[in-house]
Amino acid sequence: MEDVAVIGGGAAGCFAAVCLKRMVPQLRVTLFEASERPMSKLAVTGGGRCNLTNSFEGVTSLSKVYPRGERLMKRALKTFGVADTLSWFEAEGVRFVLQDDHCYFPASQDAMEIVRTLASALRREGVEVRTNARLKALEPGWTLRFADGTLATADAVIVTTGGAPKGIPFLEGLGLEIIPPVPSLFTFKVPSPELRALMGLVVPAQLSIPGTKFRSEGPLLVTDWGLSGPAALRLSSYAARELAEGAYQAPLSINWLPETDVPSLLDSLHATHPQKQVVSTSGPLPRRLWEMLCSRAGLREDIRWAEMGHKSLNRLSATLTQDAYRIEGRAKFREEFVTAGGVALSEIDLSTMESRRHPALFFAGEVLDIDAITGGFNLQAAWTTGYLAANGVKSRLAW
Repeated sequence: MEDVAVIGGGAAGCFAAVCLKRMVPQLRVTLFEASERPMSKLAVTGGGRCNLTNSFEGVTSLSKVYPRGERLMKRALKTFGVADTLSWFEAEGVRFVLQDDHCYFPASQDAMEIVRTLASALRREGVEVRTNARLKALEPGWTLRFADGTLATADAVIVTTGGAPKGIPFLEGLGLEIIPPVPSLFTFKVPSPELRALMGLVVPAQLSIPGTKFRSEGPLLVTDWGLSGPAALRLSSYAARELAEGAYQAPLSINWLPETDVPSLLDSLHATHPQKQVVSTSGPLPRRLWEMLCSRAGLREDIRWAEMGHKSLNRLSATLTQDAYRIEGRAKFREEFVTAGGVALSEIDLSTMESRRHPALFFAGEVLDIDAITGGFNLQAAWTTGYLAANGVKSRLAW
């Protein structure tokens, strides 16, 4: 009987192990997890509700949702995509709801349902699960050396250890190119008393880093430390490596009215409300945000629209569309942590997830240099690459 070791008990590892046992029941599959409990991150993903995947509706380019790994996912999703994910979990008894933002959640709104589903499948298929098994070294052959001094051998290995902000020490002796991991999906520390006074405000906005190509749109949440919400998290994902290289110090521009022709809006307000005070005419923005922006534009509190000359209108327009701040650090996203970086995709066969240098060594999930914005895309990558790795092992062992 041939042995397969799956290193890492997260979403990708558990899914790969179950899929492999179903493909080839004769294999002996062992899942090694470094912590006491597999799938601990999965249990809190999506705010504890588990955003399992996304419909991809409206996604015109995969690069918009996969800043790293677009080429792999474009190919891989054709083999195991969203419909396959939903069908797989539905066959296990999970029912789904699709939100207006195109995110799929279990109808129970409970991430533990997904954890229990995978745990039950592992037991049912006969996958052995070993916890507190921290891998120290992986040697071709394959020999696994653990931190407690124990050894194991395998005919094939699937590495699914997830994001690795401190690197992947057990791979160091294999000569693989590892893209240095850096944090992704984090909120911005923006030390602005004016913003802090708006804490709790949520508005649609566009963020950008001046002088770069990086920009994002979506709901923006003002917090007591700076900026959060999908707009901030997406920008952190797009610019993850560049922000890391700059020690998380960067200029930030906010367009508070990304879907509005602002000069035309101001001209209209100027023409229709000449005797009204500018600060009391918020238009499409919340009143307290409008008041803050008028102040940042240098307008007097009592100025009326009739008194607004071209310079004042242009200054207000610029503040509404190019409001300038500075990022001075990052704050970890409370419930999820994603890294950009990992095993370079040039090191693997994109069809099978197998190492090009080392036959019978496979990778899946976030240990690869693939990551996504929020919205279920990271978990879909875990399901997809986990399935491909399982199928790759099947082919490698000629079953």
